[in-house]
Amino acid sequence: MAELSREESKRTLHKIVTDLTAPIQKHYGFKPWIFTLLLILGVGIYGYVFQLSNGLGVTSLHDYASWGLYIAVFIFFVATALIGMLVSSVLGLIGVKWIHPIARISEMIALGFALVAGLVIVFDMGRPDRALFLFLHGRPQSPIVWDLTVVLTYTIISLLLYILPLIPDMPFLKKTITTRPKWQQLIYNLLAFNWIGDAEQQRLLKRSIRVLSILIIPVALAIHTVTSWLFALTPRVGWDSTIFGPYYVSGAFVNGTAAVMIAMFIFRQNFRLKEYLTDFHFERMSRLFVLVMFVYLYFNINEYLVPGYKMKQGEDIHLQALFTGHFAPLFWFVQIAGLILPIVLLLFKGMRKPGPTMVIGIFVVVSGLLKRFLITVPTMLHPHLPIQNVPESFHSYWPNGIEWSILGMSLSLALLIITILAKVFPVMPIWEIAHDKGVHDEDIRNYDPKEFENSKNING
Repeated sequence: MAELSREESKRTLHKIVTDLTAPIQKHYGFKPWIFTLLLILGVGIYGYVFQLSNGLGVTSLHDYASWGLYIAVFIFFVATALIGMLVSSVLGLIGVKWIHPIARISEMIALGFALVAGLVIVFDMGRPDRALFLFLHGRPQSPIVWDLTVVLTYTIISLLLYILPLIPDMPFLKKTITTRPKWQQLIYNLLAFNWIGDAEQQRLLKRSIRVLSILIIPVALAIHTVTSWLFALTPRVGWDSTIFGPYYVSGAFVNGTAAVMIAMFIFRQNFRLKEYLTDFHFERMSRLFVLVMFVYLYFNINEYLVPGYKMKQGEDIHLQALFTGHFAPLFWFVQIAGLILPIVLLLFKGMRKPGPTMVIGIFVVVSGLLKRFLITVPTMLHPHLPIQNVPESFHSYWPNGIEWSILGMSLSLALLIITILAKVFPVMPIWEIAHDKGVHDEDIRNYDPKEFENSKNING
């Protein structure tokens, strides 16, 4: 990149700051979107209060399918949250530059879904007041205690990885965002941490981010591996597998990458960021998407080929229910629309554009939720002993309105967190993008928007 002159450097920086802070100051469609999320959230709260008052018996859960939609949603949320590690940490540590405009988006998604994941477990408890016992009396022999530990640890590190890259942007926001409420200005002042952008501060910041980026990798791998152990440590048909750890992690990368591609398209269109989220970024993300989907395809084949070959007692009933039986429509939709077809389509360059990748991402995310449902429910309905002398409804399971409303509440809460973060802070790192564009450090430290307002008035 050719070195910018001082005048070009200042004007480039001002344009970046203006473009990336404009959605914070004014964004059309924000209030209707928030109202919709709050409406869905309100319906879900009503459903949960009803469930809390009357017990889990108001759901479709029963003695056999005691794990249903709630556990599937928990796995889905944990899976989506892993994208922060893949984009910000793995790609960031190996020096991939094109992820700079995407890294903060991925961290927002990771943080939003990780924060809500723990709540979903509470929704599945008939006595949520006993959740405190996990902290007071939890035993290290329990995989649930491991799960709680890694989820909390991952959420804290994700929060730090979101906040630290925000610090250099705070001086820009303090100077530019002057018409917002006082509480917002207070947040900018607090998160600035007296940042002046000298060499020592830059060195400390980069070192801190690097340490956290390294630390979050084993934690992120643990969070979904431990979740898989909640299933794989039992001898149940469909869960008795040694590949569940890497299988869950690879599926999480697919789910999270799809979520980021959807968010990229929405921010690009609604925040008018086409200059920063270009076709090049969608092309690169699509290639990453195909890579992780090929890995996930391998584990999907392994998941069914090995038990199908050995065909131990009970496996035949489970596989028949998936391939040709009661769950076959969901199973083949997940495999075709959520895995095989996206791989084939994204091999063509024309499909690696913003619009097509967003549509493909939606199908993959929906399939990801259904896949977690298929991992959880069919196995519960195929116990080693026959289901007998119970009501007919115990022979099957499908979520009812209460469960769907709580699912909606969970999704709306995660999206509400992401929306608020996008409305209060820039969705892209101003400081990093300015450096990538060749803006001088001195111009970044001495940026003054009034200088451009004055020049504009003079020219006018």
